[in-house]
Amino acid sequence: MQVQDLYKLLHQAALGSEHAACAGPAAWDWLKRELNEMGDGPDDPLTDPISPQGQILRIHLRPYVSTGKPPQTLLQAFIRTADEWPGSLEKLKQYGAAAAQLAQPGTGSIRREEIEVYFVKMEKQDFPAVHHSDIYTRLYRPAYRVVARQFLEEK
Repeated sequence: MQVQDLYKLLHQAALGSEHAACAGPAAWDWLKRELNEMGDGPDDPLTDPISPQGQILRIHLRPYVSTGKPPQTLLQAFIRTADEWPGSLEKLKQYGAAAAQLAQPGTGSIRREEIEVYFVKMEKQDFPAVHHSDIYTRLYRPAYRVVARQFLEEK
């Protein structure tokens, strides 16, 4: 995990899927294309809670497909999350500060200073969404949708 992958995780935890959602046929086409092209990958869990209270989840597509659940159900939860989840830039700032505090100086792959500098840079750009780093993409082949737990459980 690189600093941009950490930022992406925290961005999703604070804002849900609002950055990625497109509506209607475009969202369905994007999901179908990813399902067809994702190929093999790591043994991800079905759900990966990414917000502190577990309200926001990454639903990994490979195990989701293996459950036999219809992709349309996941798509609906994804779109509802984008449309209805009350994301917060203030939460994103808090999550970034907490991550920097937890990073021990000189240990781990992402240093405190690196997190702080990256968040300052992103704040100057109004906290845009980012892609996973090339190394993360190559090693983990991420394929997931970010959803609010409540919208998935309502199905």
